[in-house]
Formats: sequence, structure tokens, C-alpha cells
Amino acid sequence: MRRGRRWLTSDRGTALLLGGFSTAVLVLMAVLPDDVPLALVFLPIVLAVLLLGNSVLPWYATWMLAALTVAAFLQDSWSARTIVGLVVMYAVTLVVLVVTVRRRGGLGVARQRGESMLVDLRDRILAQGEIPQLPSSWLVESALSSAGGSAFAGDFFVATGSDHGRRIDLVVVDVSGKGEAAGTRALQLSGAMGGLLGALPPDRFLPAANGYLLQRAWEEGFATAVHVSIDLATGLFELRSAGHPPAVQRHAGSGRWEVLRADGPVLGIVEDVEYDACHGRLDPGDSLLLYTDGMVEEPRRDIELGIDHMMGAAESLLRRSWDGLTGRLVGAVGSPDDDRALLLVHRRP
Repeated sequence: MRRGRRWLTSDRGTALLLGGFSTAVLVLMAVLPDDVPLALVFLPIVLAVLLLGNSVLPWYATWMLAALTVAAFLQDSWSARTIVGLVVMYAVTLVVLVVTVRRRGGLGVARQRGESMLVDLRDRILAQGEIPQLPSSWLVESALSSAGGSAFAGDFFVATGSDHGRRIDLVVVDVSGKGEAAGTRALQLSGAMGGLLGALPPDRFLPAANGYLLQRAWEEGFATAVHVSIDLATGLFELRSAGHPPAVQRHAGSGRWEVLRADGPVLGIVEDVEYDACHGRLDPGDSLLLYTDGMVEEPRRDIELGIDHMMGAAESLLRRSWDGLTGRLVGAVGSPDDDRALLLVHRRP
């Protein structure tokens, strides 16, 4: 039974089923020429474009050209409409042979399977940002919105625990470009950063990420990132930035927000760079926001004003609860035409 299912789901099995369907159509046209329209022969080629891979599709398209020729001879009478219909179907079948197959040449999978692969790749990016198990006194959550509502973005998160759950390392990254154009680079970089973050001490992570980007030599090979390493027992943290907008901390005691500046060059531009750390502490009730420039940058507006606006919106939304704040804040501020990412770290009182 399993072997039969594999056969049915393979390209060859699907091609045979579609070929049987088109053959049945030809038989019906021969038996009932007045009741079966010529255009019905065209349906299998549409299904083939969606379902068949690159190795089988050319052969099936060739078969369809032969089927169209037979269907033409089975017509009792010819009209201008019949001739135009045949010409269009021949042309579309040839387009499938030449254009579609060539465009798929680098991948070799059907459209439907290609889309499922892209969904899997997107899920792998999101998996890099899954928050490890934390003590009940800590809340870490994130939200991401891509440009134009696309499922792919140049912004992503990386998170990992270390020291037997005593420490957590969090990274927010903004790859050059936005939306789908930056999605492939974000995928490759997220995997590399996930490995580097778990293998290196905090002070070596950004230099290693910078070296990795320089080795890739991408045409748009730069990215910005902010990395925070937090001791979950004491709340002490180290914050480093690579050309990224500054993190902001809310002090529960005063209710005021503080901009934390840790300057450093963007990743992938300059060799042998060291990134200075900004040291701080999250006391009970304190919070830390890490974000990408899509949250604070808008045309004709200074980034400092954007940061002030974001902090004001966060304070207003905070009156409800810290839980779910990232989603509400991403929906309230920033440009919908840009990727937006936000990470919240809150130490419960």
C-alpha cells in the first residue's frame, strides 16, 4: 500500500494519471464530437504546470502537443474560433516547454512543491528565534511584520540558552533589503548566527558574524544586529550593537525609558572589528526592547523622533499588560512598507 501511494505521488505517477485523463478526453471527442469541447484538452497541461517536476514536465508537454494535433483532426468542422483556440493552446504548451522548464532549471521542482519548500525555509528562520525555557520570573517575546505582508522578511531573531539555563543570548538582525528580496540572505545568515551564538562567548559573537558576512561577499552583503547576553539570576546584561538602532530600557522604579547606546560598525563591511559592550542590569519590573529600524524610521522623520514615538506608544500600550505587548506595538508604530521586528525582555517583579 505504501509503495502504491509513493507511486501515485511521484512525478511519473502524476504524469501517467494526467496522460490517462487527456487520452480519455480524446476518446470522448471521437465518440461525442459535438458534446466535448476542444478546450477540455487544455486542462491537463494546466494541472501539469502545477504538479509536475522539471524532469517529467517536458515529456508530458510533448505528449500534449501530440494530443492537441489528434484533437484537431477529430474536429468535424473548422471555424475561426476553433483555429484560434488551437493556436492559443499550441502556443501555451510551447511556453510551458521553453519558458517554464527553463525558469525551473535551477530548482527542478513543481510550483506547488517549490512553495512548500519556501514555507519550510521560512519556518526554519522563525525556529532560530524560538525562546528557550526560562524561569517564571522572566518574560521574553517577539513580533515580526514583513514589508507588504509577505511571509518572508530580512529581519529575524536568534535566541539560545547557555550555562545550563543560567544565561540567555538574544539577537535581532536586519539584513540589507526587505521582504522577499532579503529572505534568502536572512535564511542563510540566521542558520550561521544560530550556530555562532551557541558556540562562542558573548564578546566574540559579533566579530565572528562580521567575518562570516565578509566571506560570503554578497552584492548586498551587510546587516545590522544587536546582541544582548543576560544573566537570569542577577539581571546583569552585556549589550553590543553592529550599526543597529539603540536598545531602550524601562526602569520600573522611575517609570522612565533610557536609550542604551552601544556603537559599532555594521556587519560585513570592515575587517577585524571589535564591538564594545554596554553593561547594565534589569531589576525586577525592568524591561528591555530590541528592534529593527522599520519600527522607528519613516520618510522625512528623524530616527530620534521615531524612537521617542515608539517609547511613548509602548508606555501607552503597557497599561494593559506586558504580555502580548510586542504584537500590539508592532501593529501600532513603524512603516508597513518596511520589515519590522521587536523583541521584549521583561523581568517580572
